[in-house]
Amino acid sequence: MPVLPGAEPYRREGGEVGVLLCHGFTGSPQSLRPWAEYLAEHGLTVSLPLLPGHGTRWEDMRLTGWQDWYAEVDRELRAMRDRCARVFVAGLSMGGALALRLAAKRGDDVAGVMVVNPANKVHGLFAYTLPVSRHLVRTAPGIVSDIAKEGSVELGYDRVPLHSAHSLRTFFRLVDGELPQVTQPLLVLRSRQDHTVPAMDTARILSRVSSTDVTEIVLEQSYHVATLDHDADRIFEESLGFIDRLATGVGKEGTTTRG
Repeated sequence: MPVLPGAEPYRREGGEVGVLLCHGFTGSPQSLRPWAEYLAEHGLTVSLPLLPGHGTRWEDMRLTGWQDWYAEVDRELRAMRDRCARVFVAGLSMGGALALRLAAKRGDDVAGVMVVNPANKVHGLFAYTLPVSRHLVRTAPGIVSDIAKEGSVELGYDRVPLHSAHSLRTFFRLVDGELPQVTQPLLVLRSRQDHTVPAMDTARILSRVSSTDVTEIVLEQSYHVATLDHDADRIFEESLGFIDRLATGVGKEGTTTRG
């Protein structure tokens, strides 16, 4: 199936510092494209892949699971490590969980982690019924476009395939068990109001990681898809500052790394 206009992956060659960005469940690179472009404009090498089953139609997603989504970002990280001296990983929602697993599994290949409203669990009765309901009902209503900013829209599916949601639940449980293996510097940006992922997910992540360099920032004006919301500029600036602090002395195309 052709990729939806705006959902295409994004890559930009830059300097020796790279950033791999991971989009969310049923979403697409469109939700992180402004962030990726901002980092690329500041001389970083940037990769924002399209996860399998995403960016086309929900029927395609139904044929994929967490192993496919994680394999895609793992391949991108390996490719970036061949090109860059240091690579940071970042993600929104489920993309945050993907980034955290990369940090847990790939160790020194990841220089730091930046997550926005990271998801850690499928909540409510819905989660417990998934093992059975996914065989009885194909989809549930979509979860995209939780955005406060008027006129800003997230490109994603209006239906959630329940087979994929069940796989997502399995993935979150796996990542939760691996969080103590995350030791890298961590930047967490969390919206005060989020109608998709509750604050307890961030609290759980922060309580389980082994990172000692941790920064948590609360975003006061945005909902879940904060990268397209009122606080987007702050996310971009804070992430660049985080990278600059940790990558001092490593070159970036056309920029001077700040100490």
